Amino acid sequence: MDFKRSHIQNFTLDTEVEHHWGYADRQTPCLTDPGSCEYLDAVYGAHDRGMIYVGVLWLTIAAVLSPRARRTSPSVPGGVVDVANLLTDCWRPIFGRTTRLQVLILATLTAYLTVWSFFGITYKHWITPVQDHPGVHNTRSGLGPWSDRVGVLAYALTPLSVLLGSRESLLSLITGVPYQHFNFLHRWLGYIIVVQGVLHTIGWCIIEIRLYQPQPDVAAEWIVQLYMIWGLVAMTILLLLYILTLPFVIRRTGYEFFRKSHYVLAMLHCFLTPSIILWGLDRCVRLLRTWLIHRKAINDKGGLFNPAQASVTRFPDHNDGDIVRLDLKHPHKPWSIGQHFYLCFTDGSIWQSHPFTPLNLPEQAADGTTQHSYIFRAKGGETKKVAEMLAETKRSTTGVILTGPYGANITRSLTSTDNVLCIAGGTGITYVLPVIMDISRRPVANRKVELVWLVRYRTDIDWIKPELDVLEGQDNGTELKIHIFTTRDTIDDADGPLTPLSDDRGSANDDEKKSSSSPRQQKLVTIRPGTAAATAGNSCHPDVKPIVQHFVHRTVSGPTKVYSSGPGRMMSGLREAIAGLNSGTRVWKGQQRHDVSLECDERLEY
Repeated sequence: MDFKRSHIQNFTLDTEVEHHWGYADRQTPCLTDPGSCEYLDAVYGAHDRGMIYVGVLWLTIAAVLSPRARRTSPSVPGGVVDVANLLTDCWRPIFGRTTRLQVLILATLTAYLTVWSFFGITYKHWITPVQDHPGVHNTRSGLGPWSDRVGVLAYALTPLSVLLGSRESLLSLITGVPYQHFNFLHRWLGYIIVVQGVLHTIGWCIIEIRLYQPQPDVAAEWIVQLYMIWGLVAMTILLLLYILTLPFVIRRTGYEFFRKSHYVLAMLHCFLTPSIILWGLDRCVRLLRTWLIHRKAINDKGGLFNPAQASVTRFPDHNDGDIVRLDLKHPHKPWSIGQHFYLCFTDGSIWQSHPFTPLNLPEQAADGTTQHSYIFRAKGGETKKVAEMLAETKRSTTGVILTGPYGANITRSLTSTDNVLCIAGGTGITYVLPVIMDISRRPVANRKVELVWLVRYRTDIDWIKPELDVLEGQDNGTELKIHIFTTRDTIDDADGPLTPLSDDRGSANDDEKKSSSSPRQQKLVTIRPGTAAATAGNSCHPDVKPIVQHFVHRTVSGPTKVYSSGPGRMMSGLREAIAGLNSGTRVWKGQQRHDVSLECDERLEY
């Protein structure tokens, strides 16, 4: 059987062939009936214009991402642009905890694609006779060119989807935007490709099964053609990719299954050469970055990848999963504050790695080594297996392979006039604590700096006790305060005075703790139950909105930068609070306290 697509043309006749890039060849001159010839003019004309539109689409993307476009973008003082309608969550049941700004970018891209999906197509019906079947007619229309167009766009968007989902993203290299900020667009661009693929398939099914005659002969001959078989395979894989990304499916099958199946299915679907090249480059660069970090250890000890040895401290929590703290030293250059590494545990699977943010400052010692400290909750999956294994064997060290760093320096735009508020929930403290530690080393008059940390129990403070001890030992005039709220401790005096941090916390009453704490400790760290700042409908978890409002209203001068990482509910409330505090009009009048910006960990938004 001839598997070459002929598109209602008879190539057995001795005629010239006109080549069309990405489409079936065309027979010239047209030897069929006038209606079919006019239809073929419309089909091939729409396809050729579609190829041009795809080129325009990618040129537009390149222009938007170009360094020149970003350099010439208008610059306005922070807070002048009204972010109240862009910073808050948008249609949470549909988009999750995603800002309106991200949804606006998605809507702009969708509108742009919609224009190219319908533009340059002849919308007309042709009733043409069927050869050797008197009285039988085919119905030809603009549905064919339109179905081809949406299929071409889906095909052309696949490399962009790969770019948006790559850890070693060229987009990050070009724009400086960390890869995790593209996760939302990667996910929803995938949904757009699925919709385009489904519409393309439905369109041609209607044409070949309903509009072309006689049936079922036409449909039976069409479905066994090679391009149709591969089309059905690609569409099946695309639908599986979509189904396995649904939240309830991920909860049932686990994240690791989702990740591995996503890789395998994406590779099977991405038979487009540029997509395969981009995916391969991402993996090669990951291996290279890992080798660059471990190369000194390789030279010293031999082997392909000699892992760093991390000391392990466990904080048992039978209800919510143990907290594990890792401390290690490794010879490599320091990272920037806010960046994170992917850690692979050699005691577990070498095929899995997880992102963790160092909670310490990036400083290189005299011997060339750099200290790393991490904390994470071993809820399930690989981290839980490693934590259980360490508990059973009672080992105090584990091998770790580092890849990174990833992300951007979150303090790059911080100035001496900025007031700083850091809010963290649980292990999110690793994102904001380095900011506090860095600021505390460089005191500035009239700058207000506070850390608010929400934890479950009072004993959770031990996770970062070495870092708190360092902060308590610094008395350089920095106006720094740390407020810790415990959300599950049972303390009757919920509205009582703040409790200072001390080494013997939990073993004496409040008065004894105050007297045993140094003046510096009493001034720096305070602990209270979460009910002290909770709303009426949320008796355990503090409401971050009044916390932010209270901080901003107490600033003396200058704008405010908020750094935060934590649960989705907390982040949504924080965005709403910051959006409500911003006022472009007041900033123009010199009231800088109404210029409030947010830096947050976008890896937690899914």
